[in-house]
Amino acid sequence: MTRLLVGIAWMYVVVLMVVAEAASPEGTLLGATVTFALYGVLPLGIVLYLLGSRERRARRVAAERALSVPNPDRGGHAAGDAIAPEREEP
Repeated sequence: MTRLLVGIAWMYVVVLMVVAEAASPEGTLLGATVTFALYGVLPLGIVLYLLGSRERRARRVAAERALSVPNPDRGGHAAGDAIAPEREEP
């Protein structure tokens, strides 16, 4: 939730900077694009990656724990006889 809020706030500020750059008499669309890429996309990607490290670590630990759970029959074989016994006729 925090990551989403940070991302939305960051992009709001960056979009305002891009609009100001594009609408300025001295500004250009190329400058606005560079501003969006260097002030918006690149830093936001880095920040979101760093903020998500705790969640990724927890997911990795949970997956490792799930793999290390021992098998209930401790042999990896099917429980009971795999082949039904042959029935004898009287």
